[in-house]
Amino acid sequence: MTMDIVGLVTHASIFVQIIMALLLLASLLCWVTIFRLSSRLAGARDADEQFEQSFWSGIELPTLYKGVQGNPERSGLEQVFFVGYSEFLRLARKALSAADITAGVERKLRVGLGRQQLELEQGLPLLASIASVSPYIGLLGTVWGIMTAFMGLSTEQQSTLSAVAPGIAEALIATALGLFAAIPAALAFNHFTAKAEQIYQSRALFCDEITGMLLRESRPDSPASATPIDAPVAMSMLDKQPTVVVPNEGV
Repeated sequence: MTMDIVGLVTHASIFVQIIMALLLLASLLCWVTIFRLSSRLAGARDADEQFEQSFWSGIELPTLYKGVQGNPERSGLEQVFFVGYSEFLRLARKALSAADITAGVERKLRVGLGRQQLELEQGLPLLASIASVSPYIGLLGTVWGIMTAFMGLSTEQQSTLSAVAPGIAEALIATALGLFAAIPAALAFNHFTAKAEQIYQSRALFCDEITGMLLRESRPDSPASATPIDAPVAMSMLDKQPTVVVPNEGV
């Protein structure tokens, strides 16, 4: 008797067939998630590099902020910069000290960075679950199939290998499917986790650089600002409305 894989699957017990179907579904979800994560991480890296080029091109921060503000689909470093600079403008209008402004901006940058990272890592928990659970699901199907095969020996007059071999073979297919789903998921999880961590570290360094630049702008003796707070001037530039800026003394 030719024991092809399709024949073994079709002749397997209903329980083992359900296990196989679940593992095939897990494998499909794994590969869909892999392609999505690959595309998302590559797009995030390219977008961050493009924004950094604009940031370090010598453009004024209020001008850059205005351009970012007009982009409803901003994400990554662009969104982190938008959140941080918006907080800088809000705090600067309150005539706070440079230390208070810096602390507030740092908090906002951390929040923005964390939210962007959560969006970036969507799908990683699914890969981790598939990698850890699939082998055990396959093992469950194998154990069940082997039990069924040996229980079938009670109805046979002669207990031979040919009588039990088909049942064992179909049971082992469940283990193979479990590994087929788990191995790519484990490799992809480790790979994309490392890539996401690289992007996070790059964004964190950029946040430190933004904080340093805004700290220099908020200092009274900074050449970039004639007053302790230059943010109202920036706001007037963005709103295109005449604004009278009254220097705050003693900050």
